[in-house]
Amino acid sequence: MNKSKLLETQAAATSNDPRWARVTARDASADGQFFYSVRSTGVYCRPSCGARPARPENVAFHLTTADAESAGFRACKRCKPDQAPLAEQHAALIARLCKRIEQADIAPTLDELATEAAMSRFHLHRVFKAVTGLTPRAYAAAHRAKRVRSELDRAGTVTDAIFEAGYNSNGRFYAEADGLLGMTPTAFRAGGRDTEIRFAIGQCTLGAILVAASARGICAILLGDDPDALARDLQDRFPQATLVGADADFERTVAQVVGLVEAPRLGHELPLDVRGTAFQRRVWQALRDIPPGATASYADVAKRIGAPTSMRAVAQACGANALAVAIPCHRVVRSDGALSGYRWGVERKRSLLDREAQA
Repeated sequence: MNKSKLLETQAAATSNDPRWARVTARDASADGQFFYSVRSTGVYCRPSCGARPARPENVAFHLTTADAESAGFRACKRCKPDQAPLAEQHAALIARLCKRIEQADIAPTLDELATEAAMSRFHLHRVFKAVTGLTPRAYAAAHRAKRVRSELDRAGTVTDAIFEAGYNSNGRFYAEADGLLGMTPTAFRAGGRDTEIRFAIGQCTLGAILVAASARGICAILLGDDPDALARDLQDRFPQATLVGADADFERTVAQVVGLVEAPRLGHELPLDVRGTAFQRRVWQALRDIPPGATASYADVAKRIGAPTSMRAVAQACGANALAVAIPCHRVVRSDGALSGYRWGVERKRSLLDREAQA
């Protein structure tokens, strides 16, 4: 076989390999799955490398960096395939900064975090939000809310709880209390006393549905087979709150929620009263970023929030979600694609995913 024919055969073999399409598309999702080398330059790269496109006859594929290096190729200085992917580097960095925020008595400023990260404040702000779903300031506020809830449950007085949670004055705490707790601190300690929550129980194609809302927005969307059990669940969440049956205006909100359940792919503009720990809020925001018709594994979600080893905690946060479909925990599956536990039953999870896939 002459040289021209050999090159033509090699080019055809590369072009017909499905990995070549991912290289030409610079598909970042393929990074880590394989690497490619270029004979004419002597380097190997990630699939997403932004270097000048190589000719297919000069390309070979490798499963690992070790395979590429044993074949005599060196790492590309542009995409640095011998280092952790940029997304993983960002996830590790933001996880470290999250711990810094959580351990600080006074939340560090954006400039202080940017200096520690060796980034500009604008770049860090963008990366932090991309990884956690929250800005550094919002993350600090969510973590403080967790501390406040914990101290209100433990401390002898509200004043003790305020200072134990890191506030330097009562005034600052009370200015933020409604946003942190959704009610006054005294009402929170009393299980929601003097807080009014409107609710209604109806039927949808997935069974019974309970919709409840505070003055801030919808605080519960519960699914099940037994309407009475759903009502008891709501009472357990707000044992001292005033639960008010739905009026005509609220029935319209319920209809919107039922519409979301019946057609989850359409999304919603419903105001939500989301209450949870800082970690739970990061997970729930990541779930809301999963587009309709798509799924993510617990490991995927853990990586997106900068806690790649926290798959079990992610699963627990999904289980703690009280806003069915509005916060789409049904879009989280096992790493092998199989459906795993769902607070409202695996069959409901399967039905919701099927509806999104068929829409």
